[in-house]
Amino acid sequence: MFAQFKLHERLLKAVAELGFADPTPVQAAAIPPALEGHDLRVTAQTGSGKTAAFVLPMLNRLIGDAQPRVDVRALILLPTRELAQQTLKEVERFAQFTFLKAGLITGGEDFKVQAAMLRRVPDVLIGTPGRLIEHLDAGNLVLGDVEILILDEADRMLDMGFAENVMRLTEACARRQQTLLFSATTGGAGLREMSMRILREPQHLMLNRVSELNENVRQQIITADDPAHKERLVHWLLANETYEKAIVFTNTRAQADRLYGHLVASGSKVFVLHGEKDQKERKLAIERLRQGGVKVLVATDVAARGLDVEGLDLVINFDMPRSGDEYVHRIGRTGRAGGEGLAVSLITHNDWNLMSSIERYLKQHFERRVIKGLKGSYQGPKQLKASGKAAGAKKKKTDRKPGEKKAKAARPKAPKRSEPTVVVSQDGLAPLRRRKPAAE
Repeated sequence: MFAQFKLHERLLKAVAELGFADPTPVQAAAIPPALEGHDLRVTAQTGSGKTAAFVLPMLNRLIGDAQPRVDVRALILLPTRELAQQTLKEVERFAQFTFLKAGLITGGEDFKVQAAMLRRVPDVLIGTPGRLIEHLDAGNLVLGDVEILILDEADRMLDMGFAENVMRLTEACARRQQTLLFSATTGGAGLREMSMRILREPQHLMLNRVSELNENVRQQIITADDPAHKERLVHWLLANETYEKAIVFTNTRAQADRLYGHLVASGSKVFVLHGEKDQKERKLAIERLRQGGVKVLVATDVAARGLDVEGLDLVINFDMPRSGDEYVHRIGRTGRAGGEGLAVSLITHNDWNLMSSIERYLKQHFERRVIKGLKGSYQGPKQLKASGKAAGAKKKKTDRKPGEKKAKAARPKAPKRSEPTVVVSQDGLAPLRRRKPAAE
């Protein structure tokens, strides 16, 4: 029960009002040390309830101080607009019985309107690194009095190239008393280095190892001959699988638009989401999916983080993601909060080795599936290496016809030098040098 945590009564009232009963594992692990003021580095899967794990301790720290606001007191950094908007809603829900105010700073919104909001000095500021840096450079943002700094989806921020901006913002919060860093994956050397630089004697909480992530999601692969074959498989899956809502992921905007056009032409209710869409279009796509106006979203990885949609139970990887971490984030859209989900990846011969690497990274073996009537000629490599990758045939050496290959240009021979010989004088004291004459 949340009552076991030493939270302010107004926060406990909000928790009860929202119908939260028992804390999730990440909340049970992270809230007590966060309330004690420790820096934390937390690795927990997407959809595990980690937003409440940092929002509640943050609000608890701020609620006890009734002094007039001078500057922002808490800063939450996130990689995408969508995740920032969702986090704002969570902060507002948990703070509904307090006087704490939150503000949002992301790209795609009016800069002057945001500057005016900053002049009103919210207690909690939520934003994406790029736009926050713009306000910092413009003199609109003062972070010298920030008490608590939170980095959510820190691994994703590094993947998106925000490392420099994140470090600048962190350095601007020089007098902070606590830093909480959350990620869905361990993030590799880059995240370790960032953690060492910004965290002070942190507690490390590993709620899920990568191989244990998304255990409620069935993971399948279906082999395909080419992109056109993949499109037919997508049509079949969306028409025949039982699901409430689905996302189809592609690696490129062009492929997302192309697939979206084909699905619309076939009569499917579908939206497309990628980086070229403006903020209004992105909001509309996500709200339509949440409200059930559409059942299918075609998206690039811009939607792989921070998209929390109830009833999302089918993920299709039209293109295999480029890394194991990206795969984890994609399929993390389904199987959330204990629900079950299905993730299907479509694999051509060009995708096989990447898929195999992701299997090895996750220490899992995806279920192989064949759809009757759509079975292609490609069924995977004929020979496999021990790693699971395709074993390529060795190239045989063939005799080339004269003139087929350019002969290496012969290097000009250096002129032969006369070699010195040593002749000892008759008295045996001083060697005399004499050179042999060069050969004719």
